[in-house]
Amino acid sequence: MTQTCKTVTVAGGGLAGSEAAWQLAERGVRVRLCEMRPLKMTPAHETPMLGELVCSNSLGGEKLTTPAGILKAELKRMDSLIMRCAEASRVPAGNALAVDREVFARLIDDSIASHPNIELVREELTEIPEEPAIIATGPLTSAPMAQSLAALTGEDFLYFYDAVAPIVDVSTVDMSKAFRANRYGMEGDYINCPMNEEEYNLFWNELVNAETAPRHDFEEEQMRHFDGCLPVEVIAKRGEKTLLFGPLRPVGFEAFNYGKEPCAVVQLRQDNEEGSLFNIVGFQTNLKWGEQERVFRLIPALREAEFVRKGVMHRNLFVCAPKVLDPYLRFNGREALFIAGQASGVEGYMESTAMGLAAALFAYLKVSGLPMADFPLETAVGSLLNYLRGALPESFQPMNVNLGIFPRLPGKKIRRRTERCEAYAARSLEALEKFIGENKILFPNKQL
Repeated sequence: MTQTCKTVTVAGGGLAGSEAAWQLAERGVRVRLCEMRPLKMTPAHETPMLGELVCSNSLGGEKLTTPAGILKAELKRMDSLIMRCAEASRVPAGNALAVDREVFARLIDDSIASHPNIELVREELTEIPEEPAIIATGPLTSAPMAQSLAALTGEDFLYFYDAVAPIVDVSTVDMSKAFRANRYGMEGDYINCPMNEEEYNLFWNELVNAETAPRHDFEEEQMRHFDGCLPVEVIAKRGEKTLLFGPLRPVGFEAFNYGKEPCAVVQLRQDNEEGSLFNIVGFQTNLKWGEQERVFRLIPALREAEFVRKGVMHRNLFVCAPKVLDPYLRFNGREALFIAGQASGVEGYMESTAMGLAAALFAYLKVSGLPMADFPLETAVGSLLNYLRGALPESFQPMNVNLGIFPRLPGKKIRRRTERCEAYAARSLEALEKFIGENKILFPNKQL
């Protein structure tokens, strides 16, 4: 495809920014990708690599029996860079797609740095760049850019707080008090750390009374958390048994516990390719670092565990999409200024990637002088975009992909969730194929 005369600036080199830059470059558009790291680090990132994962190494389910799997299938069909790198760096995680963080980020970094249509610039953008541009600075947008965006929208940013789970050295886990298995007798990718009732009660009591880390001066007085990534201590404070219906749910392990259901089970998931590091699933936390070791070592299998990374909590920012964005991820009143990723009002790694891909396609149409194209509502990408433009502004919160945002299936309700997801998936992929076929200018290399 011939190169366009305009250069698109992409601000931010996370999943959304990297995906957007790649998609534009593959369509012959010159891209200037600006990433502030390592000149200025965020409170959560540890490396300068593009696409560094912070919260978890899991990208969620990948089978078509889950909404997350439907979204991944769509992204793969549209040649997502992030999906390509994820599949090349995957580690065992049952039915989920999990990656080696370092390998994953390095693949993204190398792909972007070597693309002839992308200029990678290591600098902080403190003001809105000239159009055409895509803002993909993410939930950890720096204060100067956040101020510029607030001035642009005329609205204060909404915010929530996001927490990161600790990682342990697997060789220090006491396997005499743990077992490898997935739930319901499936293949064993997870390390499971059971607790009896006495052990759980002690753990819960210490957890809810442990000291949390103080907030930074840039954080607001009132904290709000996104329910999909609550700190484990916040969940625990909602009730003594709340954890047993969340990250410590014990169901499905009777076959590995003498035919009885344990009181509680803490799961560890592989975090790197070598299988030497495992993260504590669902244990995002804002406890002080010393408190983390003290409390989490009350889990019998982790009494001698070495914590190679402690959990942290940081501020996440997002715009009120239904008030400030048009249906094509553009700021109201701007012709070629787009936003992508979690800051657009979605939650989750792959959702962020999807908004990066969508913003890139919209930006490509704009710089090419072509009319905008609407993703089908039946697709996961289209449903996410529809949520952003149709949610109630006064109660707007970031959203993961889920069946509730898809248009309902016609006919009789399918009771089994897996079968219902498969029906949604079939409809989604059919709609996507039709969309690709009707928009060959967007997908010139696609074989139908």
